[in-house]
Amino acid sequence: MPKIKTHKGTQKRFRVTATGKVMRRHAQMSHLLEKKSQKRKRLYGTQHEVAPSDVREVLRAAPYLGKQ
Repeated sequence: MPKIKTHKGTQKRFRVTATGKVMRRHAQMSHLLEKKSQKRKRLYGTQHEVAPSDVREVLRAAPYLGKQ
């Protein structure tokens, strides 16, 4: 059986926790930061769980993401 190619953009953007949750970064953190409050920026910096409806899609694009 041949190996499945991993989508490299997906591999860089998502992580899988030890319990199997797929985590992502929060959007809105790359520019226009002067007008955003410290609290808002701090919360943008945290990891968030991927929506259950999108997990299957992420794992299909990067099949070896959780296997290390």
